[in-house]
Amino acid sequence: MIIPYQQLAPETLDALIEEFVTREGTEYGETDVPLATKVEQVRQQLAKRSVVIVFDPAIETTSLVPADQLPPGM
Repeated sequence: MIIPYQQLAPETLDALIEEFVTREGTEYGETDVPLATKVEQVRQQLAKRSVVIVFDPAIETTSLVPADQLPPGM
C-alpha cells in the first residue's frame, strides 16, 4: 500500500526519512554528506514521485522504495 507522504505528520515523515538515510550500508563515496542534505534529497525524491512510501500491513513495516521498483499494480 502506497502512503502519500503529504498525509504523514511532519515529525513522522522526518523520522521515517532519517531512519532510512541512516541505515547501515547507505554510506557510499569518499565524502560525508550531512544528514540534513540527505533528508532534503529524499524529500525532493518524494515530491517528484521518484520514491514512494510503502506500508506492508502483513509485517507492519514502512519502507521508501524507488517508484520504478514497485511491483505491477501497486
